[in-house]
Amino acid sequence: MSGQKTYALIIGIILTVIGIWGFFTQSILGLFSVNAVHSILHLIGGLIGLYVGIKGEGPTYNIVIGWVGIVLGILGFVPVVKELLATLLMVNTGGNILHLAIGVVSLIVYYAASKGSTTGMPA
Repeated sequence: MSGQKTYALIIGIILTVIGIWGFFTQSILGLFSVNAVHSILHLIGGLIGLYVGIKGEGPTYNIVIGWVGIVLGILGFVPVVKELLATLLMVNTGGNILHLAIGVVSLIVYYAASKGSTTGMPA
């Protein structure tokens, strides 16, 4: 299993667990606010990650999760959008920081594996 697939599988497991957990509470670890819509989005991303980690290819998933995380994280600090995200998805500052961190790490995994590939295509 490639590093790309392993990373996708790990993120998939985490997002799936968080998605399920979010249906039973409005705060994950007392730091990250969630609601049903937010939990459904985590479940969708998590289940796709599980599939990709087991049967698919990791690079596309990793770059998409990376850029989605970075965009969500940045938008979470933009005043008007911040309120919209908080209203629709209950995203808070902790969530914004976590989205940014996951985005950055996902892109590092994607681009590091891409550099290591002899064909020029991501592993």
